[in-house]
Amino acid sequence: MTVIEMLEDVLTERRHDDPEKSYVAKLHHKGLDHILKKVGEETTEVVIAAKDAAHSENNSNVIYEVADLWFHTLVLLSHLNEPPSAVLKELERRLGTSGLVEKANRKDDHD
Repeated sequence: MTVIEMLEDVLTERRHDDPEKSYVAKLHHKGLDHILKKVGEETTEVVIAAKDAAHSENNSNVIYEVADLWFHTLVLLSHLNEPPSAVLKELERRLGTSGLVEKANRKDDHD
């Protein structure tokens, strides 16, 4: 079992727990807007950590902040009833396709 699969199980187990005893339950209880706010905050923290790392050559804080970001995006997926495997499947679909081509195709799909 991968770490992602283990986290998916934990998120599923804790989603409906007591919000006073589970951070995951508390996020779900507060709703989508709160989860999105957390994703935004974590994204900003990743950017700041990366900028700091560029000057210090120490990436440990970047790794820490990216882990927080990934965790909160997993909570977001869980809140929307999507498994992490849906994202992995999408990444797999993109393998072997130029990022420029994939982006151009995506733009055409949304016109």
